[in-house]
Amino acid sequence: MPTRRTILETLMAGGALATGGCAGTATGPDPIAAWRNPGAGERDPRRWALAHAILAPNPHNRQPWLVDLPGMDEIVFHADTSRLLPATDPGNRQITVGCGCFLELLDLAARERGLRADITLWPDGEPEPVLDTRAVARVRLTADPTVKPDPLFRQITARHTNRETYDLKAPPTPGDLASVTGAATAPLVAGSVADAQGVARIIDLGVKGFTREMKSRAPALESARLTRIGPTEIAANPDGISLEGPFLEGMAALGLLTREAMADPDSIATRSAIDMFSKAIRSTPAFVWLRGSDNSRTTQIASGRAFARMCLTATSRGLSIQPWSMTLQEYPEMATLYGETQALLGATPEAPLQMLVRIGRGKAIAPAPRWRLATHIRA
Repeated sequence: MPTRRTILETLMAGGALATGGCAGTATGPDPIAAWRNPGAGERDPRRWALAHAILAPNPHNRQPWLVDLPGMDEIVFHADTSRLLPATDPGNRQITVGCGCFLELLDLAARERGLRADITLWPDGEPEPVLDTRAVARVRLTADPTVKPDPLFRQITARHTNRETYDLKAPPTPGDLASVTGAATAPLVAGSVADAQGVARIIDLGVKGFTREMKSRAPALESARLTRIGPTEIAANPDGISLEGPFLEGMAALGLLTREAMADPDSIATRSAIDMFSKAIRSTPAFVWLRGSDNSRTTQIASGRAFARMCLTATSRGLSIQPWSMTLQEYPEMATLYGETQALLGATPEAPLQMLVRIGRGKAIAPAPRWRLATHIRA
């Protein structure tokens, strides 16, 4: 069986590590076009606001946004149940948090146009135990001269989830961390961990959690099915987990990086992924966390709105941020690590952590792919 060293040597010999990649340019729509001047040319203020809302952070980049536009000023927002994550998010908590992120960006965009977004959550009731076709929210946009733009709006197109290594020599300052956690307003509670012992403990749990997920069959299969390898696949399906770059595309060209290999806990692809993500989390100088007073759907939405503001605040201070969600996931194989993580940060099963996030200073990265706005509008 080839080793990582022989794979690397083979890729180098074939030029796969040269700048510019080995897979060439993508064919099909530009997968990051949504980030460039969102809403340009839109006359309907609802569509303009939605063009910003679809840039919200969301689990596995599933983009579970589905909207109707009845009348002249209303938006009916649904979670797209075809885009759920039944293996890693069996209760749809993470998807619901992502819906909260969407609503916060929608509100920020409305404010930028002098519009008040009146948001009614769960107009037909909170869906349990999983999301269904009932609306997440009804939103009415109304012109209001008292509405003021929020400075965080300017960070929407600059915010990106950064999964790379962070600079341990330039950690977030206490002021940075206070600003980011302070972006979460009551009833949400946010905090940070920056002491060496606390960070080391969370890193240890994080490495174990990622390894557990990669070696648990159903979660690994789910992620493998949602992986897009190389620019052509990403352009065709601009969601899920995007893998591109010379090294990864070289592994794919050699048949070492396939969906089958990613679902195999003993494959080179799986071991390489564990190595890469372990290196990333070990470069983390601090973590921030977020929880509410319970685990209701309404609290999950509020958590998403708070998390979106935390992300935008971090971006405004030149910080990178990445949710490290593995040990917060509620599937059976993660139960032990889930319990350890909740206990470590003072949470309970009745009021669990909603987000655990690594934070630091990373290099500039490209935006995550996005489907066009039209794909999310049903009527």
